[in-house]
Amino acid sequence: MNSNLTHRRTSIRLPKLALAAALSVVMAGSAFAGERSVEQKIDDARREAQIETAIVFNRHLNPFEIGVDVLGDTATLSGTVDEPIDRELAERVAMNAKGIKHVSNQIKVDPNAEPKPASHSERSFGDAVEDATITASIKSRLLWNEVTDGLDINVDTMEGRVTLTGDATTAEEKTLAGRLAYRTDGVHAVDNNIVVTPGDIQTQRTKSDRPVEDAWITTKVKSSLLMSKNVDGLDFTVETKNGVVYLGGLASSRAELSLAQEIAEDVRGVKRVDGSAVKVGA
Repeated sequence: MNSNLTHRRTSIRLPKLALAAALSVVMAGSAFAGERSVEQKIDDARREAQIETAIVFNRHLNPFEIGVDVLGDTATLSGTVDEPIDRELAERVAMNAKGIKHVSNQIKVDPNAEPKPASHSERSFGDAVEDATITASIKSRLLWNEVTDGLDINVDTMEGRVTLTGDATTAEEKTLAGRLAYRTDGVHAVDNNIVVTPGDIQTQRTKSDRPVEDAWITTKVKSSLLMSKNVDGLDFTVETKNGVVYLGGLASSRAELSLAQEIAEDVRGVKRVDGSAVKVGA
């Protein structure tokens, strides 16, 4: 399958060069007794930069000015957002940073809070990263599907809008490729420009000859659930035995469970999906 990732001319500018700033502080103040060690300050700066970068690339948090200060295993957050859910999200992002055990969430919630002035170059870089991630996710799902594996399909993403081009041998293949793309997280629309050219499928396709083992199936089903929209992949467990996928965990509704089963069925090598162990509802 040909690669066709989205390309944009962008200027990369992180919100704060935390590591460089920390090193400057260390150089300037290392003579004072009782200061934290150089290694500790560098570790704090790394964690600070990790959290700030995650906030920059998060579509919910990026519009707001959120301050991050790290001391040891504690991160302190400051700033203002317009909804409580964004305040909670910022805390979760900080808690997921390696080495952070405590978060002092001092972010205020103001329904009238206005987003910060957008930096075109910074958002363009964030958009490009997200578009490239969407493209990679779709290409992976096409490769993991028995019907679309081996098709010559190009995937291009621009601001969440996906364009599919290339060749398929049947209308079913074209339709399935479009469905896999549309169900991928972050996709807003799909332009399916794949051309159907009937012919000898064996001569037009080079399918993967990788063995389909239970462990491989389990990994790809988990990944597909995480890549898909309208499904919370973290709430599902996956186990595969002799090609039969057993889903467990929690689904918010019957519709989510049904969609999760369809997503699992789209993975090559899956013989059947059993979702009887999934609990539906809170």
